Amino acid sequence: MGTVTSQQILDSLKQCMDPEIPINVVDMGLIYGVDVSADNKIDIKMTMTTRGCPLHDTLVNDVKRYVNKVPGVNGVNVEIVWEPVWTPEKMSEAGKKLINYDKQKTITPINYETAMPQEVGSVVKQEDGSLVLMNEHEQGFMVNQAIIDFWKLCNGQRKITDLVDAFAQMTGLQRGQVEKEVIQLIQQLRDGGLVMIGESEVSNVQFKR
Repeated sequence: MGTVTSQQILDSLKQCMDPEIPINVVDMGLIYGVDVSADNKIDIKMTMTTRGCPLHDTLVNDVKRYVNKVPGVNGVNVEIVWEPVWTPEKMSEAGKKLINYDKQKTITPINYETAMPQEVGSVVKQEDGSLVLMNEHEQGFMVNQAIIDFWKLCNGQRKITDLVDAFAQMTGLQRGQVEKEVIQLIQQLRDGGLVMIGESEVSNVQFKR
């Protein structure tokens, strides 16, 4: 078996999605370094968008899984680093386009007390087994199963507070730990044309922004 290349590793990691945002870890700018030893052991240096993210372990395990898909890999070590600090500017141009990075200021704010997200688009399974959410403009976003499961919960009948409860149950985490992640995910799905935001007529929900 020949030597594994860092480009092979990065290509595989482009199938590994951030659990919070439907963008892969490479385009998110989370991968700070890939080192391949002579015996094909892989050292990954990466960061997270926030120190407090409760899904760190999930993402690290996903990174290891996708690295191990590359033929010839003989072990994976992932080191989480916090310097330099991640900022949206570290995203690739492709990643920025996926979240309308340059147009964020023009997007209508979501009313978190009354919003009732409704899924739009469809799920497409690629030949390599990867999953894609396709919006009505035929734009595809590579995602993992967890994001698809959450997207399906957006049925136009659940307020965001209900989606927080459902996501907490899905992940086994406390409600307070996932509120921020759910809000971010809904925003990114909305920006990608994968959910529409309707509103309930009456709101009796107390939801902190």
